[in-house]
Amino acid sequence: MSARLTTPPKHGHKSLLYSEVVDDLDNLKADIAVLGIPYGSAYTIEEVSNDQSNAPTAIRQASDRAVRALERYDFDIGGPLLMNKPIRMVDCGDVINDPRDLGMSYRNAEAAVRKILKAGALPIILGGDHGIPIPVLRAYDDQEGPITLVHIDAHLDWRNEVNGVTDGYSSPIRRISEMDHVKDIFQIGIRAQGSARQEEVDVAYAYGANIITAYELHDVGMDAVLERIPAGGRYYITIDADGMDPSVMPAVNGPALGGVTYHQARKLIHGLVNKGRVVGMDLVEITPAKDVNRISSIAACRLFVNLIGATIKAGYFDR
Repeated sequence: MSARLTTPPKHGHKSLLYSEVVDDLDNLKADIAVLGIPYGSAYTIEEVSNDQSNAPTAIRQASDRAVRALERYDFDIGGPLLMNKPIRMVDCGDVINDPRDLGMSYRNAEAAVRKILKAGALPIILGGDHGIPIPVLRAYDDQEGPITLVHIDAHLDWRNEVNGVTDGYSSPIRRISEMDHVKDIFQIGIRAQGSARQEEVDVAYAYGANIITAYELHDVGMDAVLERIPAGGRYYITIDADGMDPSVMPAVNGPALGGVTYHQARKLIHGLVNKGRVVGMDLVEITPAKDVNRISSIAACRLFVNLIGATIKAGYFDR
């Protein structure tokens, strides 16, 4: 048996949405597998352990506010969470990191996602900062067919480096664009200022990134945006909490007004599930200490509820 890659979830709710806790990824049997990745690739020593590393636990703790009981009907998804089907949803805990080896988090994250994919399970990823999709998407390099990246964020995230770090939270889309198994990139909700300069904007457009500002989204609607995303694709969804409107997810370091609404994000998830196949989803950059009545963590749970319910209803796990 190989070395452990994860540690069990912490206090309170031991898992996301009452799922079974497992830590043996070598013998994983699951349809849906939750994985927490608390630690990214820090730009400064102060960022090594920041409040976003507490987000996987905070999101799990919101489980009973997002889903009161598994058997209850949920009007967002048209049935109970698991649709009265024999779905096995597990929580693999949080990726192990070592303060003496800060690269361990990414290595273990990639290895853990590879094992989840090998088991045929759908990964649901709890961040952590927005660097974590880099090791997650690396793990898809041996999967069938190209991936279409669908990205909700206020910020572009195309920096090549910050402080010499090339795989931090300002660079995930730049690094993902370099992966041969990723094809189309759709960035939704972009607005205000982030780390991008004109040169990053130019590089993104030169690659062919489809950049849909929040204002274009509000003007044309999410249905029109979904029409632009090719049907029949294999979609990976990455959601930065600051891409959502602060009224939905206030617990962020960089709140930007005019963001993606819960209704729009829900429509995007259901639309992608039904026009192709969603192969994974992460939600990152919640800063729990800045939350208001836990609404950010509850909203994160609710977005995962919509993904889970929609994929089950669409027959992703039918045998």
